[in-house]
Amino acid sequence: MNIYAGKIPRETSEAELREAFEKFGKVASVTMIRDKYTNVFKGFAFIEMPDNGEAQKAIENLDGSDLNGSPISVNQAKPKSESNDRSKRYGRR
Repeated sequence: MNIYAGKIPRETSEAELREAFEKFGKVASVTMIRDKYTNVFKGFAFIEMPDNGEAQKAIENLDGSDLNGSPISVNQAKPKSESNDRSKRYGRR
């Protein structure tokens, strides 16, 4: 299952984020989203957990929990849809 984690403090490392999720099961990958020009972490990430049961347990336990002094938002990632495509939203091709 692909999980979205938001409101993550900028000083959080990939290792800290992985460790938080690994308490609930196997983590296949952690992708921390960064600005493409400055490489600064944007405060959200996607975590891939292969077992849906473990992923659901992580979501239930980590949503609203404290990470580095801030409550984080955790839920199942929504698939990218056509309505999320910015180029179409602004009339570009």
